[in-house]
Amino acid sequence: MDTLPDVTVTGADGAPLRLHDMARPLVVYFYPKDDTPGCTREAQDFSALSADFAAAGVTVLGISRDTVAKHARFRDKHALTVTLASDLDGSVTEAFGVWGEKQLYGKTYMGIERATFLFDRDARLTGAWRKVKVPGHAAAVLAAANAL
Repeated sequence: MDTLPDVTVTGADGAPLRLHDMARPLVVYFYPKDDTPGCTREAQDFSALSADFAAAGVTVLGISRDTVAKHARFRDKHALTVTLASDLDGSVTEAFGVWGEKQLYGKTYMGIERATFLFDRDARLTGAWRKVKVPGHAAAVLAAANAL
């Protein structure tokens, strides 16, 4: 993937949200599940830096396969300011190549790989973080975005 895929997710208001119509530079981060420890920390970290991303002119979007209603509860419970969107049919996680086999406690299952992508103003991919470890990740993405 060299450019932003032309895909649509479901926005927080339940309306379709086409990624190509979003302001760029654009950070798209994928996370497995609302309200789990790692996903909560990641969303809190991006939210804590939301003013810095905005000052750099960068839009941040978090995507999982959870429903819009679950996103709203997650956002409200943790006072998140990052924009969350739902990929209910899995087409977006497939387009980004983040849906795949995972293992937990010896069991294999299908799920979302924690990954982040940074696109410049021309929708070109300028940064990709795969199999993300949460501590310090949002700050590293902000540093890369500021270098654009």
